[in-house]
Order: sequence, then C-alpha cells, then structure tokens
Amino acid sequence: MQTRLILLVISFVSMVVILTSASYLHAHRLEATLINYRQANKEITQPQLKKEKISQNEGDISLIAVGDIMLSRIVASKIKTNKDPYYPFLNTTDYLRDADITFGNLENPITAGRAIEVHEMVFHADPGMEKVLGDVGFDVLSLANNHSPNFGAKGLIDTFSYLDQVGVLHPGAGKTSKEANSPVYITRKGKTFAFLAYNDPDVVPKEYEATEKRAGTAFMRSEKMIESVKEAKQKADFVIVSIHSGKEYTKIPNTSQTNFAHKAIDAGAEMVIGHHPHVIQSVEKYNGKYILYSLGNFVFDQRWEETKLGLSAKIFFNEQGVREISFFPIMIRDFSQPEILKGEIATKTLERLGEPFAQGSIIVQ
Repeated sequence: MQTRLILLVISFVSMVVILTSASYLHAHRLEATLINYRQANKEITQPQLKKEKISQNEGDISLIAVGDIMLSRIVASKIKTNKDPYYPFLNTTDYLRDADITFGNLENPITAGRAIEVHEMVFHADPGMEKVLGDVGFDVLSLANNHSPNFGAKGLIDTFSYLDQVGVLHPGAGKTSKEANSPVYITRKGKTFAFLAYNDPDVVPKEYEATEKRAGTAFMRSEKMIESVKEAKQKADFVIVSIHSGKEYTKIPNTSQTNFAHKAIDAGAEMVIGHHPHVIQSVEKYNGKYILYSLGNFVFDQRWEETKLGLSAKIFFNEQGVREISFFPIMIRDFSQPEILKGEIATKTLERLGEPFAQGSIIVQ
C-alpha cells in the first residue's frame, strides 16, 4: 500500500514537471522565434510610423485597438503548414505588447472541432490559441460578433473557460443575458477601464442573443447599453464601448452604427470602437469624444485588396480622458499575417484614406 502511494506521488510530481517544462519551452520558443524574426525582418517589425507621432507622456495610459481577428479557415491552415501557432502574429507581437492595454475583436470561438474549409462561413480556433493570444499581448477581446456563437453554447462556454485560464477578459458574451451585458474591468497605473461590447441584431441570427437561459452575445439594445454604461461609470474612470455593426465592405457607417454610438457617448462612454465591415470606416468626433466606426481586419483570410488593409489605433489617456490617437495602417500578408506598414508606404496609405488618418494622429488635448 505504501509503495503504491509513493508511486502515485512520483507520478503526480512527474506530470507537474512535464507540464511546467512544456509551458516554459513553448514560451521560450516564441521568444527565440521572435528574436530570429526581428533580425531577418528589421524593417517590418518596427512599429513606428513617424517617431514624433508616438508621444506617450509620463503618466499616460496607452490602449492599442485592432479589428477582426479570425484564426480559422485559411489562417488555421497557415498555422498548420508553418507548424507555429504564433505564425499570424510574428510581425506584430512587439507592437501589440507595447501598450498598457491591448484590445481586439475575436471573430471565432475557441473550441475543438473539424477543419473548416475555405468556402465555409462558420469558424473556430483550436484550443491552445487562447495562450497565443495572451502571449502576444491581448488583454481584452470582444466576443460580441456574428461568429463567436458559430459552434453553439458549448463553443461559447469553452471560449469563456479558455480565455479565463490565460487571464484575457472577454466582454460582449456570457452564459446569460446579464453576464453578456455586464462590463469587464481592467486597471492600469491607478486608472480603471470598463469595456462593454455589443452585436448588431441586423447581422446575426436572433438565436445568437444571450437570454437568461441561453449563452450568447449582447445585442445592441439601447436601453440595456445605457444602463450598463452608467453602471460602469460608477466603478471605472473610462468606459470603452465596442460595437460589431455596419454593412460589410462599405466605407460609410450606417444609421444603426451612428445612432448607437452617439447614445453610448451620451450615456458616458469615453470612446466607441467598431468592427464588422472588414474595411476601414471613418472617425467621428461627437460631443468631444471619438468614434472609430471600423478598424477593418487584423488577422483574416479574405482575398479582396481592401479587406487586406486594416488599421490599428494607439490611444493615449491622461487624467481627463483621450489625449491622442495615433493610426497605424496594417497590411495582411499570406492571408493570415498582419504587418505594420512604415515609412513612405504607411504615409501614402494614410493619405489615401483621407482625413483624419492622413496626419497620422489626432491631438485631442
């Protein structure tokens, strides 16, 4: 009996050592890969557009926001071919880590499932990708979109669990309506940020809405949103509202986007960040606050040139709120791998997008 107990203890300790070693080797491999990649691609991995545009003051809190992140279909195939789950983020990990908070829209559940074919419109990412997302720098990922519920309640609940395990917050979806419509909070440098995320009922089946008895996403219901923003304002210094809305492949926001975004600002949101159209849309200053209607794609496999071009915003907050917004154009290479454009190419890309992007940044205060 005593021998058996000793063998069980040895077996348990060995398992812990193996798992710990595997986790260490995985993280070590990422860092080694990044070092090699930086050396081979020095011009690509530098995030700066123009150094004078990046002007974080002492005490500022920085937030990087990117658009749609889809790790299925061709992206999953590229990961498999390159035998590297970090492959989509090799060009951008340094950039994503260079902020106090990094936010994006995760356009798929993380759950086990079959391989997704190129022509399909349902997505999932394999378990393990949650660690990749955390490792490359993401702190908050919206799940309020038209693909998070593609694998049903199980897919959503799996996603919550996996993201919780790596400490990535996930507003906009929940096991119940109350949970889906509740803010998540993150504190940096003594300031608390609340994130809320909403899904436009115009772009998803009605079954994708969370109810008291069904896991799902938070729909763009103005009354619920206003209540949640006001609740969040009681506990947070700044409230960020994310919306998944708009007509795909159009560069002008529609009334659903503008009306909801205006109501969010009126309720007390500091900023609204949008996605879903898969192309870059305009920026609006409304009642002294900023609305980024669509940042386009960040990691996606779409083939049209305009869907390969995305935008990242680096937003600096001081005591009063948003102080500056800097824009970084992104080009998706190999149907999976975003690259931060720099130098003359970046300047010309921003100029082509017109104001306010052409200047590279907006000085708010």
